[in-house]
Amino acid sequence: MATIRLESAQDAAACDAIVAAAFGPGRYAKTAYRLREGVKPVAALSFVALEDARIVGTVRYWPVMIGGQAALMLGPIAIVADRQGQGIALALMNTSLAAAREAGHRAVVLVGDEPYYGRAGFKRIQPTGRITMPGPVDLSRVLGLALVEGALDQMAGEIRKARLDERVAAPGCALGLRAG
Repeated sequence: MATIRLESAQDAAACDAIVAAAFGPGRYAKTAYRLREGVKPVAALSFVALEDARIVGTVRYWPVMIGGQAALMLGPIAIVADRQGQGIALALMNTSLAAAREAGHRAVVLVGDEPYYGRAGFKRIQPTGRITMPGPVDLSRVLGLALVEGALDQMAGEIRKARLDERVAAPGCALGLRAG
């Protein structure tokens, strides 16, 4: 079984490579990636899974606002191809969600498949459309998990970046523009 620990600065390149292999270059066009652009992940919630000395999985969270309330956005979560289906993603989610609860975060959202993420307690946000995202997104795939009972029920509105940490540039662009 994999060992799970916080991601370190030295892990970033390996984590990025796992995500790139799992999701490809088309990931940058997705709404969830646009919400991450220019924002650093929450370091205290970024975990890796290791087998021997090899990083085999990664999960990161991003600060977002829903309406006027702070929340987290999970993702990406990615596992190397030869280790998928071994429970590593669920272990990463459970570890990171426990850390988010302990840190006092109230709610987590993501865009994904309910049967997959439902294993960690995520459910389709009801009514569909109460919480929205900018850009094209299938609202039936916007899932949420209340870390504090009832927290998600109190949230409504569009999911937005909580802050901007760095210059924003599309992949491959030499110059970035300040967003916001």
